Formats: sequence, structure tokens, C-alpha cells
Amino acid sequence: MNQNKQVNRQILLASRPFGAPSQDNFTLAQTARPSPQQGEVLLRTVYLSLDPYMRGRMNDAKSYADPVALNEVMVGGSVCRVEESKHADYQPGDWVVAFGGWQDYSISDGVDLLKLGNDISHPSYALGVLGMPGLTAYMGLLDIGQPKAGETVVVAAATGAVGSLVGQIAKIQGCKVIGIAGGAEKCQYAVDTLGFDACLDHHSDELAALLTQTCTDGIDVYFENVGGKVFDAVLPLLNPKSRIPVCGLISQYNATELPDGPDRLSLLMGTLLVKRAKMQGFIV
Repeated sequence: MNQNKQVNRQILLASRPFGAPSQDNFTLAQTARPSPQQGEVLLRTVYLSLDPYMRGRMNDAKSYADPVALNEVMVGGSVCRVEESKHADYQPGDWVVAFGGWQDYSISDGVDLLKLGNDISHPSYALGVLGMPGLTAYMGLLDIGQPKAGETVVVAAATGAVGSLVGQIAKIQGCKVIGIAGGAEKCQYAVDTLGFDACLDHHSDELAALLTQTCTDGIDVYFENVGGKVFDAVLPLLNPKSRIPVCGLISQYNATELPDGPDRLSLLMGTLLVKRAKMQGFIV
């Protein structure tokens, strides 16, 4: 990964993005490779997971996790090999899941590590289906969405790391699964490879009409990853006692201001997400 194994390349957050992040918001630093002390291990990053939550960590705003400090290494989950060990539980060559961030090498005392079997054939799976995205999909759909056989489940960002798994789990539960993704190629992948019953292109000007035609029995579970116009299209089709796991709002992550006018739906959705709040209608 690094031609000079004595050098540690690090990507630092140099400034806070206004809108979409650019290369100017980051800087490359090169430092000496760190050495572990007693009770520590030196980790070499082999796989790094780039996830949507990182955009929020770039902002200096209160959220469910602290922002990355300026001129510090960007955060990120990683699969690493143990290069050196002064820790009784780890040996050189061990595969581990860590949170070492965007750098070649990191030091850990072992508390934050998850050891993988050395015979694992695809270590990167620990950052996907066997890692945070997999757990997010599983718990978000089954614990919050609570899908039942025969119900209609709509999944936004259907071909992403989380959405692709949500759809497959929903199919296992016996549901009709409709995906929403960006572009014909992604939609075809959702149907042909992931097994969705249908997938709609969110770039279409006819999204709302297409969703109405596809979800003839309404929507029982909507797995929210996007927000914005996608949620606007879903909202009128929600059935009584429908469930909406709010996992992400990627359409809003680079927004620099709230929409004009009195509509503050995006602010409400963001608050529900960050606060893990529950809002439920009822009639007496």
C-alpha cells in the first residue's frame, strides 16, 4: 500500500465544506510511521470504508457524533493487518476491524478492535454486509420497519451499501420490494441482481406517478435514505400504520440553507434522524 513503509500518509480535514466537499477541504500529510508502546498494536490499513455519515462529521455542528477537528485525520472504519504487537491478544498478521481513519498506519490499545479470523477469504466484507452497513440494514428494517409478508416495502438509495441489503432482507420476509435509485443501470441491477420486484429512477420527472402505478396497494414500509423529492413522492402513498425507518437524508447533506417558504420538512426529518426520535399519528 505504501512504497516507503516508514512513512505514514494521512488525509487531514483542512477546512469545513460549504456545500459539496472538494479536494481543497483536505490535505495530504506525511509523518513517520508510529511505534506501538506496551499494550498497543501498530495497524496497517488495507481497506477503508467511505460512508455517507462522514459528510456530517465534516461540519462543526451538534449531531450524534462529534465533528472531526480541523487538521486532524478524517475518521473512517477500516480493515487492517497487525504489523507490530505489544499486546497479548494480538499477533502480527492478525486481521482486525478498526476505526483508524484515512491513513496508512494507526495505533490501538485493542479496546476498539474486532478480530477477524486469519482464514477470512474476503476481509472487506467486514466493512459491508458483515459490518456497519449490514447491521444498519438488518436492525433498521426488522426492528423499526417490522415488515410483514405481503406488505409493500419501498427502499430509497436501493443500490447503496445499506439499501441493497434492506431490499434483499425484505424479500426474504416475503414482501413486495420497490427500489428507488439514480439511473437506468442502477435500477436494472436492483431488479436483475438484487431481486427487487421493481426499481424506479429518481431522476425521472414522473417519479410520483410511476410510484403510484407501481405501489398499487400503497406503501407499508419506507426505508428512508434520501429525503427531498423522493420522500415527497412517497408521502401520499403511505398506508395507515406504515413505518418509516429514517437511516439517512443524503439529498440534504450538502445543502447550504433550508428551502424557501414555510416548509420545514427537511429540518424535521433531520431532527428525527439525529435525535433518533419517534413521531406517530393517532386517532381517538
